[in-house]
Amino acid sequence: MNLDIIIKALLTVNDDEFWDGVSPVEFGPLPALQDAVTVVGYPIGGDTISVTSGVVSRIEILSYVHGSTELLGLQVRNQNCFNPQIDAAINSGNSGGPAFSDKGKCVGIAFQSLKHDDVENIGYVIPTPVVLHFIQDYEKSGEYTGFPFLGIEWQKMENPDLRKAMGMSSDQKGVRIRRVQPTAPEFHFLKSSDIILSFDGIDIANDGTVPFRHGERIGFSYLVSQKYTGETAMVKVLRNSKVQEFSIKLASHRRFIPAHIKGRPPSYYIIAGFVFTAVSVPYLRSEYGKDYEYDAPVKLLDKLVHSMAQSEDEQLVVVSQVLVADINIGYEDIVNTQVLSFNGKPVKNLKSLATMVESCNEEFLQFDLEYQQ
Repeated sequence: MNLDIIIKALLTVNDDEFWDGVSPVEFGPLPALQDAVTVVGYPIGGDTISVTSGVVSRIEILSYVHGSTELLGLQVRNQNCFNPQIDAAINSGNSGGPAFSDKGKCVGIAFQSLKHDDVENIGYVIPTPVVLHFIQDYEKSGEYTGFPFLGIEWQKMENPDLRKAMGMSSDQKGVRIRRVQPTAPEFHFLKSSDIILSFDGIDIANDGTVPFRHGERIGFSYLVSQKYTGETAMVKVLRNSKVQEFSIKLASHRRFIPAHIKGRPPSYYIIAGFVFTAVSVPYLRSEYGKDYEYDAPVKLLDKLVHSMAQSEDEQLVVVSQVLVADINIGYEDIVNTQVLSFNGKPVKNLKSLATMVESCNEEFLQFDLEYQQ
C-alpha cells in the first residue's frame, strides 16, 4: 500500500472568534455496501478544494499501515473504475478529508489508498466507529490510550481433522491460539493450542469471524477493538477438551519493533566508531524507504512480523553503521546487524548495552553479532 499519513489528534485554536459562523460536521452511521460516499479534500493537482465520489465496496478489518494495527475500515472504489481518468474516490493528498454519505453526514476520514498493478482507484476510509472510539477514549481518560488487542497469534480451524485432533466436538467452533505475547495480560491466562470459542459471549466461527450486521460477518478482532484499554472481557476457551472461561483485562499492543517512537528523536550510542541504535518502523523507513517491507533485510523483516518482546523494555539493537576510524579497520561492511551480547552478557536494549560498555574494565570490548560476527 502507498498512503498519506493521517495523525490522530485533537486540535483547537487560541482565538474563539475562529468558530464564529462555523457549523460542526455531524457523524452518521456506518454506511452499507454499495452506498455512495463523497470525499472532500485537497489532493495533488491543484490548490482548491476537491470533491470526489465513490461507493463502499467492502467493510472489513483492514491493516492501518501507518499504525501497524488492524481495525474496522471502509474500502471505497471509484464509481467508474473502468475509466482511470475519472476522479478516484481517494487521491494522494486527500488523507484527513471527510467522507460524506448522500445525507450529508460524515461517515469517516480518508486515510490511505491501494497502489497495486492489478487494481485501480481503491481507497480506504476510517469509519465513524473508529473515530468516535478515539474521541471517547480521550474523554474517558484525558489521554489517548489506544485500541486494545488480544496479544495472540491464531489460526483457523476449518480443517475437520485438525478440529478432531484438538478434541473439539461437532458443535464447537473457534480458532486455535498459536502463540501468546509474553508482555500481554493474556499470557497469564491463555496457552498455545487453546481454542478460543467466544469473546464476551459472542461465538467465534472456525474461520475467525463473528456476526456483524444484515447477515454480514467480520473478523472477531472487531469485538476486541470495540473495547477500551483497561476494560475486561470474558474469553471462553477449550483446553484439553475442557471448557474454561477467563476474565481478562485488555491492553494495547506492545510490539518488539515499535511502529512509532512517539515523536521523540531516535536514540543512539557510539563507541569506537560503531553506531548502535534500536530498530523501529520509522528507522526502517529512513534506511530503506517507503517500500522497506520489501527492501529491508529478510532477518529484520522476519523480526518485524514474527518476533515477540519477552519483556516491556526489550529492544532490537543493531550496529546501524561503522564510522571511519583506525580502531575499527576491517569492520566497515557491518550494517544493520543485530547485537546479541556484549562480553558474553545478553543485550536487552540500547540502554543496557551503553551501561555495560561504560562500566567495562576488561581489556577488550567484545560485541557478538548475528551471523557469528
